[in-house]
Amino acid sequence: MSVRELHASPSVQLGTLKAAIFDVDGVLLASPHEHAWREALSGITDPNLFTTEIYQAHVAGKPRLIGARAVLKALGVPDDGSLAVSYAERKQKWLEYLVHSGGVTAFPDALRFVQAVLSLGWPMAVASSSKNANDMMRSVHLASGQSLFEVFDVNVCGRDLAHGKPDPAIFLLAARELRIPPAHCFVAEDAPAGIEAARAGGMTGLGVARHDDAAGLRTAGADLVVTSLDEVAVGELAEGRMRRTPA
Repeated sequence: MSVRELHASPSVQLGTLKAAIFDVDGVLLASPHEHAWREALSGITDPNLFTTEIYQAHVAGKPRLIGARAVLKALGVPDDGSLAVSYAERKQKWLEYLVHSGGVTAFPDALRFVQAVLSLGWPMAVASSSKNANDMMRSVHLASGQSLFEVFDVNVCGRDLAHGKPDPAIFLLAARELRIPPAHCFVAEDAPAGIEAARAGGMTGLGVARHDDAAGLRTAGADLVVTSLDEVAVGELAEGRMRRTPA
């Protein structure tokens, strides 16, 4: 257990958690966003230069055009003001192709965790900047037969907001629509920008390190970092505390 986890935020220590907010890409779904961003670089620069590290650091959790500009800048590609727009459009076309060709899968641990939180009777929200998140969730089903899209009380995916992560706007909107104070919510995120947004909004940050990036999530301020959502102690969560399952 890290020093940060031992000295967690008051909302963790005092057992006041009572609602969950989930990011989609990288937390619930192994979606084809990264693949689409990489393929869309063909004709601009070498797609192999687009690594998972670049995706996590510059794109994950951000609106499409902001992500496109960030990728081009990270790769040293000059942008005359229109290249990022065309790159973002090509990425969207690639994503739609991949989604409709069966390129979306759910993480089994995520489906188990969502079901566990449902069993607690907690209100849950899903919050992603992606306008494609809902279509992707509709293609995934839980053991109950419900689609992943159907199980959330609040859905703020793809909302047009002035600022993307690490600004907390999308998570604050989710908490407001859940009618739960931010301090009583935890946010499950796989990107440092998402964790920063959760913490900026006064929420507990649960970092899901699916890309060997636990250090970056801790640096961003995550209260707990796991490599699988199976590691979260559901019994402790029922008491309002975010803890790791004992080894």
